[in-house]
Amino acid sequence: MNFGPQTTKEDSFKVMDRALEHRINFFDTADVYGWARGEGITEQIIGDWFAQGGNRRERVVLATKLYGDMGKDELLDWPNTSRVTALHIRRACEGSLKRMKTDYIDLYQMHHIFRAAPWDEIWEAYDILKTQGKILYAGSSNFAGWHIVQANEAAAKRNSVGLVSEQSKYSLLQREIEMEVGPAAEAYGVGVIPWSPLAGGILGGVIKTTDGQRRHSDASKAVIEKHRDALTKWEDLCETMGEKPADVALAWTLSKSFVTAPIIGPRTIEQLDGSLRALEIVITEDINTKIDEIFPAFKTSPEHYAW
Repeated sequence: MNFGPQTTKEDSFKVMDRALEHRINFFDTADVYGWARGEGITEQIIGDWFAQGGNRRERVVLATKLYGDMGKDELLDWPNTSRVTALHIRRACEGSLKRMKTDYIDLYQMHHIFRAAPWDEIWEAYDILKTQGKILYAGSSNFAGWHIVQANEAAAKRNSVGLVSEQSKYSLLQREIEMEVGPAAEAYGVGVIPWSPLAGGILGGVIKTTDGQRRHSDASKAVIEKHRDALTKWEDLCETMGEKPADVALAWTLSKSFVTAPIIGPRTIEQLDGSLRALEIVITEDINTKIDEIFPAFKTSPEHYAW
């Protein structure tokens, strides 16, 4: 989602090309990324990159999301320009396909739960898109554990595949999905692809390395101050390991049994290249214990809050 707002189109092309050089082939976006309402700027950049040829589209597992309001001009704030309704699912998919200059989406995700929509309505719309060859798989994002269960039980009754992935916010600073989302996903064979695994960069080193050098939002500053003691211990631990905090944080996420892969958001080639170190770091039982002492884990429910 940095492509457009923070990374130019030309530099975005370079980052994606470098990803393929590293054999990184899962690209995740959303129709609202770019933050110009109804424009889908990030999807447009990806589409222009595909249009260069070189089997770029064929080499990529392409994921995008729908939910946010894509209405503009005379359709601003109009019904069915957002959420997860039968009509918007169809229109949003068509819009993403056009912007990304492709005839199919590998993983089409609901960006958020829409509690008002019946699952039969949602799955019928998704099944039609599958039959038309416009999408291959369905995924969710920001779902609770019981939403995943609801969705996949409803899909099973229709003999549909249901959800194959869940994109949840998960990092050392936000571990709540360990209670129910992770276990539910694992039980249903749903891959978890965490977003913000570095907690907006806070786990990448803000106390000893970049403190005072990087600008932080007021919200980030508040989080840093709230967790300053823990972040100091975290960076001390990473220093004893001889590793960068960001790399250890990504490696820790990868070590979780319910996690398929964390989603990173590199703004530059250097950030992308640097993140690959996480693939080589082994989180031993001793290191994991020390991490849990700094950032307490969540047990699977109900053990977390009951016997």
